[in-house]
Amino acid sequence: MSSMALDPSAGSPHDRAGANPFRWIPQRAWSLAAAAALVAVVWGFYAWDGAQTTAVLSGTVRGATLLVLGAMCGMIGERSGIVNIGIEGQFLMSAFTAFTVASISGSLFLGVVAGVSTGFAMGWMLAAMAVGLRTDQIIAGTVLNIAALGLTSFFYDRGRSLGQPKYQAIELGPLADLPVVGTALFSRPPLTYLALVLVVVLHVLLLRSVWGMRTTAIGEHPGAAATVGIDVIRLRYLNVTLAGGLAGLGGAYLALESVGTFSRAMTGGRGFLALAVMIFGRRTPLGAYAAALFFGFTTALQGQFQLNDTFDIPAQFVGMLPFVVTIIVVAAAGLFGRMRDPAALGQPYEVR
Repeated sequence: MSSMALDPSAGSPHDRAGANPFRWIPQRAWSLAAAAALVAVVWGFYAWDGAQTTAVLSGTVRGATLLVLGAMCGMIGERSGIVNIGIEGQFLMSAFTAFTVASISGSLFLGVVAGVSTGFAMGWMLAAMAVGLRTDQIIAGTVLNIAALGLTSFFYDRGRSLGQPKYQAIELGPLADLPVVGTALFSRPPLTYLALVLVVVLHVLLLRSVWGMRTTAIGEHPGAAATVGIDVIRLRYLNVTLAGGLAGLGGAYLALESVGTFSRAMTGGRGFLALAVMIFGRRTPLGAYAAALFFGFTTALQGQFQLNDTFDIPAQFVGMLPFVVTIIVVAAAGLFGRMRDPAALGQPYEVR
């Protein structure tokens, strides 16, 4: 008996081909075509107006940095079998504590430490609910989002007079003088460089280290992982907590480097956008960063459209551009490429 007969959901080859008429085109071809189109657009803009192109590219990197930190947070959780929709709350709470500590102490470094520590704490709380108490993981993430919004709004009303300068750009020698990409990539504040290093490090760790293989194992087959001596509960706790630190760094980046202040609900849905980046990047750090650059580009572009008053329509419709693109791209990714969740994603694990 064939495997197709054992799996009724598989359908016939004709059905599978009909569901995706573009399956014959390799996923890499789509990626290269999209990259080539983006480069062509950017170069055309640069030839037309170099100053505006530089501004858009700088905004692209600025937006992508926050998104990729959130995507890596969600990625570690999902590869471990834990859904994390609380990234929005982790961003917001970490941004608040980072800004508050930096304002009171006068130290940006202490602000970053406070933000990352808050991310660790919220990651541990998510693990306690989703792994320890086996609460529904969607509800656990929602609790974090609601709690962060309520707490930061309450305390923000009592501390809005605080102020703190943000991190300044560090130029990397002659690289900062390169045309088109010099200012965007090689004249950035320190947390942007740190995020880029973390992308490479995490990519190697997830795909080439023992920890990465064990993380994949507990997300795919936790029962089988336990039989070879892996402590599934402990590793899930560890991974979700460490992932919270990445979201905490994202919150600190938002408050101390990207914006330089704190305001109520300042994350603006970017925690959820980070989940789309993670999915479109196929749960790999380098893929997530490429997707983050794309979404960051749409965000920077709509900001430039609003600044120049390019379209004679209400600004709210222009501001919808990144989220409309998110819906289209995620839907297209599901149509043109095969995406599979970890087999044990969202399923609580009980020690037997």
